[in-house]
Parts: sequence; C-alpha cells; structure tokens
Amino acid sequence: MGAKLDYKSLLQYRDNMAKLNGAQTQYFIEAAVKELAARLLRKAAKLTPVGRYPAGSGKTGGTLRRNWTIGKVVNEGRGCSIEVINPTSYAIYVEFGHCTPGRRGWVDGRFMLTISEQELKRDSPRILQNKLNKFVREVVNADK
Repeated sequence: MGAKLDYKSLLQYRDNMAKLNGAQTQYFIEAAVKELAARLLRKAAKLTPVGRYPAGSGKTGGTLRRNWTIGKVVNEGRGCSIEVINPTSYAIYVEFGHCTPGRRGWVDGRFMLTISEQELKRDSPRILQNKLNKFVREVVNADK
C-alpha cells in the first residue's frame, strides 16, 4: 500500500512566496501609498469649501478645491511616503482658521485635510488588508 504525492504544486507555491521578498513587494508598497494618498485627496477635496461670488463680479469659486494634488512617492529606508498638497496661498487659513481684517473677529477653520486624515487613519487598516490579500492571492496563483 502506498500513496503518490505530487510535490510540483508545493514547489510552485514555495517559489511564488519567495517572490514576495523582491521587487513585487516594493511595487505593492508604492501602490498602497499612492492609493491611500488618492483617497485622502478625494476626501479633502470633497470637504473643501467653494467660494461664492456675486454674479457679474468676474470671480469664480473652486480654486482651493481644484488645487489639491499628490506629490511623488519618496522611498525612505524601510518604507515610503507621499504628500497630499494644496499650494494655494490661503489654504492654511481655511484649514485652521484666521483673524478677520483689523483683528475684530475670528473665522473658524474648516479642517478639511485634518478630518480627512482622521477618517483615512480609521479606514486604512481595512483598505490595506484587502489590498494585501489581493496581492498575495495574485502572487501565489501567478503560474497557475
């Protein structure tokens, strides 16, 4: 009495798992960072107020909302980072608040980036776990 074992699939699984230590891992990390940055940008833009101007004034609102952008991925030792930026000169005043002219009052901040960052921190473990599960499935099943 004997049993026949096929080690080919086990060896293939081992070889596919070995790929997780290479360039594919760096690609995964960068893709995850980009996805989180894109989600943060969408959330912040959605919360960004749009200025309203009288008809015929020649002004249009939405500059602050349109100016949200994502920087480049920067590799830093064991990880990488990316910036979500709004280069509009008055973005910081809308975010955190400011004094009115003559210091007669205070305009509260809208905290569009701060709130978005808090929401993303809450959601990111689930997002990253789903992305990691998909990545591992693709690597393990790469040659099937």
